Amino acid sequence: MSFKILITGPNLAQNAVDFSSEHGLTLIPTQPYMAPDEMIALIQHEQPDAIIVRTGKLIREMIFASNNLKVIAKHGVGFDTIDIQAAAERNIPVTIAVGANAQSVAEHAFALMFSVSRQIAWLDQRVRQGHWDKSSANGVELFGKTLGLVGLGSIGRILMELVAPFKMKVKVFDPFLKNFPQLDYVEQETDFNHLLKSCDFISLHCPLTNENRKLFSYEQFDLMKETSILINTARGELIDTDALIDALQNNKITGAGLDTFYPEPPEASSPLWTLSNLVATPHVGANTTDSRNRVGLLALEQILSVLNRQQLEPRAIANWNLLPN
Repeated sequence: MSFKILITGPNLAQNAVDFSSEHGLTLIPTQPYMAPDEMIALIQHEQPDAIIVRTGKLIREMIFASNNLKVIAKHGVGFDTIDIQAAAERNIPVTIAVGANAQSVAEHAFALMFSVSRQIAWLDQRVRQGHWDKSSANGVELFGKTLGLVGLGSIGRILMELVAPFKMKVKVFDPFLKNFPQLDYVEQETDFNHLLKSCDFISLHCPLTNENRKLFSYEQFDLMKETSILINTARGELIDTDALIDALQNNKITGAGLDTFYPEPPEASSPLWTLSNLVATPHVGANTTDSRNRVGLLALEQILSVLNRQQLEPRAIANWNLLPN
């Protein structure tokens, strides 16, 4: 039986396209960030059996636009752009590609740590403009510093391993963590404020929830070390942008490396772009050939499992707790 899969954004990697052909799946890619009314109309016209969410938001009206819709797959792990409640009302599971992009995102967070601490992006720009700041530029080492991880899922665990050769101490704040790694350089921190006060680097690796929106605002930046660096490859809304701008402008912290923002993309006139102690990338932490190959393939495998009425592990379903038993 042939199934129709609509993709909100460009087509999948070639290995996933080949997989779809082998299993009789028809892929329907779309323009990235299509206007909501156009997407609703397209879904109504195509009546897909599944939707893979790559760009933009999948709102209630889109979820209810196809009578054939049986599963929604996120091309990644962050599902805050999907109305999981609306999906649950239709008894539609929302799958996430657990672990498939973790290595790429962790490496990107690691790269941002280096780039901010050694002023790489700013110095690159200066050299291209004809400057030579050899006598004045001054960075800091990662070696021997303390890294705070907010959330310890697949990405945080890989980053924790990446920093081990640098003899970094790692503190983990994760109230939902069940299995804590038994490593001599890693300790659990139950006091969030103490984490802020004691870490040289803080990297965010938690999903966005109503409870942690603007987790980092003016109060939190006031508690952080003036020498600290904040890294965010998770979700932009975890940080109060105005508070971050204030912290960077007034040297409350040394710098920040951001791969995610709120809103995305930030306006061209944003004060963020005037800050020399900010390194910014356009939400590309998972954008490697290796990661895209794994994520696209896993999304299709999960879709096929649901369409064939096979069981998925609960942690691969974002709205598991909302679905009827």
